[in-house]
Amino acid sequence: MHPSMQQRVDGLAAMRARTTLPPANLHVILGLTAPAQSVRYQVVAKGKAYHIIECATGKTRVFCFNYKVAVNTAQALEAAADRKAGRQ
Repeated sequence: MHPSMQQRVDGLAAMRARTTLPPANLHVILGLTAPAQSVRYQVVAKGKAYHIIECATGKTRVFCFNYKVAVNTAQALEAAADRKAGRQ
């Protein structure tokens, strides 16, 4: 194979490998510092409802039919978890 074509194939393979890495490993490879605190709850649209999913378990904690209510609820859950963990 031509050397320039081989370089392209190798580069694409390296990028493809990075897409499957967890974010923590990607930070290490890129030489970046990981975020101090990750998000515990994520709002996801599922049909006509918005599910608030706990990122650690992948389970739905709450669902709402209004986006603003869902975001406010997720923020309240984050704040409650911070208070429980003593991270005020």
